[in-house]
Amino acid sequence: FWDQSGTRLREWLGLDEAAFYDRSKVDIVPMGFCFPGYDAKGSDLPPPPICAQTWRGAALDMLPDIRLKILIGGYAMKYHLPAFTTVTAAVAAWQDHPHGVFALPHPSWRNTGWLKKNPWFVRDVLPRLRAAVTEVMND
Repeated sequence: FWDQSGTRLREWLGLDEAAFYDRSKVDIVPMGFCFPGYDAKGSDLPPPPICAQTWRGAALDMLPDIRLKILIGGYAMKYHLPAFTTVTAAVAAWQDHPHGVFALPHPSWRNTGWLKKNPWFVRDVLPRLRAAVTEVMND
């Protein structure tokens, strides 16, 4: 998240770079643990399911004190949310997720259209997300 999507994500979370990259407080755990490459249009290919099946559980076991889990993008939502149907539905259902779990669209510029179509995300979800982030960061 060193690019514009990282800037957008930090803005959504209400964190500056120093706080976001503080490894004593923030862990970024990828879904695939590999970069599968690009498709013909230049978009990232999806993470191969075998990578998450092989490594994700073990990685999360090394982080037993997770107080806030932020699921970024559909692959993370599908893995962690049993009732996952769509990104929009998962993000909108923020109040229905287990305590301390937020689902976010990927902060890529490609989702700018999604943000324009879903103004409730900025109005309703981001204030609650920022409050949850502030709470765990200040403890």
